[in-house]
Amino acid sequence: MIALNSRRLEIDALRALCAIKHHGGVTKAASALGLSQSAVSHKIRRLELSLDCVLLGRKAGASMFTPAGQELLDYAGRILALHDEALLSLSKTPLAGRLLLGLTEDTACSDLARILGRFGRLHPNVSVRTKVDMSMNLRGMLERGELDAAMVQIFDHEVRPSDVILYRETLHWVKHPELTIRPDAPVPFLSFDGECFYRQWAFDIGRDEALLETVFECSSAAGIVSAVNAGMGVALLSARHVHGYMQLVADRLPAPPSLAYVIRRARRSRNPALDSLIVEIRREIDRQGGLALTG
Repeated sequence: MIALNSRRLEIDALRALCAIKHHGGVTKAASALGLSQSAVSHKIRRLELSLDCVLLGRKAGASMFTPAGQELLDYAGRILALHDEALLSLSKTPLAGRLLLGLTEDTACSDLARILGRFGRLHPNVSVRTKVDMSMNLRGMLERGELDAAMVQIFDHEVRPSDVILYRETLHWVKHPELTIRPDAPVPFLSFDGECFYRQWAFDIGRDEALLETVFECSSAAGIVSAVNAGMGVALLSARHVHGYMQLVADRLPAPPSLAYVIRRARRSRNPALDSLIVEIRREIDRQGGLALTG
């Protein structure tokens, strides 16, 4: 048994542990952190030796984390959050003013919510007002100058040089395995509502041949997922919402473009508080190799 006063929780090792959870494995975590796989493994080994317990499940078919590893993850998230907030607090520049931000539902319930909460504690003289809406609506508000910035989802080819990329992912046509698509009839389409750019793209590619027929409309991803599970039709879903029991569809339907979540500023926005917030988000991306979104 290792004496308590000789044990250490190294910040870099805890960050590596969280990155393994965040990215789904040692190899992906190493790539995201800009380290070699052996360097990440070494950090975890040192942590295990210091704590005298096994943190990662290394046997085939085992869970990624042992019970001790899962327990430490809960503490690690809180330790890292407090550590990073303390560093930011000691180096912050006094700010005041107002920020008008737009978020999608996915980004409102993600790492960004934690960053915004921390930003509010560090800069109490900055008033932050947040609007949650669909990406197309938020982009319109940006163009009209109603927001200072928005965290929105766009197609990958629409990314601007000034955008801050939070996350990239793929888009897929999916259906229930028991759903049969008739070759002589339109594809039954499970659609987000009219303000969704997935829907607009889908109808643009299917308009000439009457390829799609909308049989279900819903504004939330949860509703679309439920409709897919019920075998009601074919949907366009991002990779985070595609589960193992769904079947990818390629026949008759063109491959969808890739997606990106970005922070986009209003074209004429000059706001020191926004500059500071974006710097904090960039630092968080660099530390974690990306941000986690809901799914």
